[in-house]
Amino acid sequence: MTYKVEVALGERSYSIVIGNSIDDEVVAFVRQAGYSARGMIVTDTNVGALCAAHIAEVLERAGLRTEIVTIPAGESSKSLTQADHLFTRAIELGLDRRSPIIALGGGVVGDLAGFVAATYMRGVPFIQLPTSLLAQVDSSVGGKVAVNHPLGKNLIGAFYQPDAVFMDLDLLKTLPAREIATGLGEIIKYGIIYDADFFAWLEEHCAQVLALEPAAAAHMIARSCEIKADVVRQDEREGGLRRILNFGHTIAHAIEKETGYVRYRHGEAVAIGMVGAAQISEEMGLLPAADRLRMESLIRAMGLPLTAEGVTADAMYEDLFHDKKTLGGRIHWVLAEGIGKVSVHSDVPEEIVRKTLLGLSS
Repeated sequence: MTYKVEVALGERSYSIVIGNSIDDEVVAFVRQAGYSARGMIVTDTNVGALCAAHIAEVLERAGLRTEIVTIPAGESSKSLTQADHLFTRAIELGLDRRSPIIALGGGVVGDLAGFVAATYMRGVPFIQLPTSLLAQVDSSVGGKVAVNHPLGKNLIGAFYQPDAVFMDLDLLKTLPAREIATGLGEIIKYGIIYDADFFAWLEEHCAQVLALEPAAAAHMIARSCEIKADVVRQDEREGGLRRILNFGHTIAHAIEKETGYVRYRHGEAVAIGMVGAAQISEEMGLLPAADRLRMESLIRAMGLPLTAEGVTADAMYEDLFHDKKTLGGRIHWVLAEGIGKVSVHSDVPEEIVRKTLLGLSS
């Protein structure tokens, strides 16, 4: 069964196609898209050997000749250095304003390729083919593209929507357990911020979710994409509502920075960040203790960490002020008022934040 989720953004609207063996859907889309005859597939050293040649053949069937450009796997590739490498290859290949850039990989590949697509020739077509669970439910949807800076994550970027997103569930079969868990960090987040029924479904179907049973995998990915698409539809450029998608991310980005972006996967850092955000929410009198405990229990059940190693509370606190969600020196916290409801606050006392960070740093 194939699911289709629409991201309704007027002339920038696009479809997310979710299913098994969706090559024909890719071919049909590319044939009618009006692209130039040349394009570029951006992938990494983990994914490229598994499926890049196959994707190039699929695109060839649609009349698109592509060059496969492979970057080193890992967060360190989300850099201006790698972006410059991709700009150079695009120029050498003679890509024009209707030449699509195809992101084949996880979140790093999607963010980097999207940033290059947004800026090469002031914007060229962009297609997302996310291969990790995390990328499928998070970074491939919504149009945020960026590279990192030594002083912070995602500080150099743009809002740039893809033409389409294709999620082949067959690709998830190659993922190790840790990569599945990191995607589940973001999936749990959607239940906390937007849908209490979905959170309860995750609690009830934990075993099926962890095993990526086909029906469970399709449902949780489609529901996650529906929630994110609905939020993005209402607030594409994060002027208000879209901030709720950052639940857990303020602390997560500090953890990632302090551990060099290598110790923790993004979803693992988000899980720890959600634990911290829930604790702050309870300290602020917003969140019942029973709901916090349910959040922590589900995070633990999905194989995700609740505390961080290799960090200090003082260093993380300083990192918070380099986060994009800090405006005018005030940290805008997304806090939970219950499962399924969050709100934004900029009045969290320093002592509560420091106490929470101290408890998270093991």
